[in-house]
Amino acid sequence: MKIKQADMFKKILVANRGEIAVRIMRTCRELGIRTVAVFSEADRLALHVRMADEAYHIGAAPARESYLVQEKILAAAKQSGAEAIHPGYGFLSENPEFADAVAHAGLVFIGPPGAAMRKMGDKTAARKLMNSAGVPIVPGILDPIADIDAARQIADEIGYPVLLKAAAGGGGKGMRLVHKPEDLAPFFRTAASEAQSAFGDGRVYLEKYVAGPRHIEFQVFADSHGNAIHLGERECSIQRRHQKVVEEAPSALLDEKTRRQMGEAAVAAVKSCGYVNAGTIEFIVDKHRHFYFLEMNTRLQVEHPVTEMVTGLDLVKLQLEIAAGGKLPLTQEEVQWRGHAVECRIYAEDPESNFIPAIGRISHLHKPDGFGLREDSGVYEGGEISVYYDPMISKLIAWGATRAEAIRRMRRALREYEIGGVKTTIPFCLWVLEHEKFCAGDFDTHFVPNFFTGNEMVLHRDGHHDWKKLQAVAALAAALERETRTQTIAAPQNGATMPQSSAWKSRGWKTNLRA
Repeated sequence: MKIKQADMFKKILVANRGEIAVRIMRTCRELGIRTVAVFSEADRLALHVRMADEAYHIGAAPARESYLVQEKILAAAKQSGAEAIHPGYGFLSENPEFADAVAHAGLVFIGPPGAAMRKMGDKTAARKLMNSAGVPIVPGILDPIADIDAARQIADEIGYPVLLKAAAGGGGKGMRLVHKPEDLAPFFRTAASEAQSAFGDGRVYLEKYVAGPRHIEFQVFADSHGNAIHLGERECSIQRRHQKVVEEAPSALLDEKTRRQMGEAAVAAVKSCGYVNAGTIEFIVDKHRHFYFLEMNTRLQVEHPVTEMVTGLDLVKLQLEIAAGGKLPLTQEEVQWRGHAVECRIYAEDPESNFIPAIGRISHLHKPDGFGLREDSGVYEGGEISVYYDPMISKLIAWGATRAEAIRRMRRALREYEIGGVKTTIPFCLWVLEHEKFCAGDFDTHFVPNFFTGNEMVLHRDGHHDWKKLQAVAALAAALERETRTQTIAAPQNGATMPQSSAWKSRGWKTNLRA
């Protein structure tokens, strides 16, 4: 069943902020769907608020008093007459209680049902499910560790090094790498404490550590009619503190056989848990291309644009069609991939100072453009980078017919990207894109800690724009131009033509504002 325009939602509330809210609203506009924004006190002038058809204030700046308050979001949806809620990513996007609450309120949650989230959200429960579905998992245990004595016994059985991981979360919280037996007890305590603080659940489990790991994920979709497909992989191994910073599609590591096997495993994982809508199956892959299930993200991913660039599919549109009751519009055999795409996450952070957030006002903004480029952002010139939220400014995506071309295009785009007023990770992204290991596809998740010290930024900073100086030069040029134009020029005599006057030519001014 293909969804007709008449059967599509008329109004959707986007329960998020920043670039993902803007990105969702763009697809809604193309489909003729009205959008509703919610905003905190800090986001009154945010781009997603200005872009929406309606906007509702939901509380103070801290997310726990606004974007994380389910009742306020549901009240805004009811008041606005929205038929569905898109959670974006982060905040409430992977909260099964919120998904259930949306359904109980008579609205459509644009994502998986709460039951599927519960099955895949708990890491140990997901490992059990994947094991029963025949999806390879990292050697380890399928249940949380009861105590340190049990941890010692298991670690001795599977051999060091081992990973302690939080059962209820991800993003590096509650994770510890243990190389030797004497470190197990103290790391067990700190991992459990951190997991309790981050997720309200101190349970941890233990698995074998995979040396030189690559982080490769598969984009999956499933509808409510029993159909499921994958849209290929994304390489997400360039990470800092377990957070992805540069992603690409496809991976330079995989061959066609491994790609096919991983895709089949990803689809099997989706079908095993009654999943519906968009999701991502994440794998750890070793240097021999042996792959193991890591976790499932039950939402749209930050890095979804690289998949869109190589497949030509609008993933948000697919989400909306499935949520409205439609079938997947294509089969696995009909999915096609073309070229290569790279994404850089641009943060308001200082790479020379251990990536400390750079809060402030964006005084100047010039976005790169040209063939094969895309920029997803939720900011504008004059806007503020708030202390209350993630400091990501935008995502820059470059497409090329080959990986080498995509990398060259991304370098060019990064050099064109002008952001004044706050320090950004643009120089850091350039460092990654120019590193010989990255260009050769020879890297793993330890690339950044192994090679980046911060001193590398000096070379990239030298070519960075000093906006105060450039603005001063531009102001001087404008003043000279105005001065010349206001000068009285004598009328031409004996039919002579009027001289063409220019402050730049007549005074010999010559400069390069982009140097």
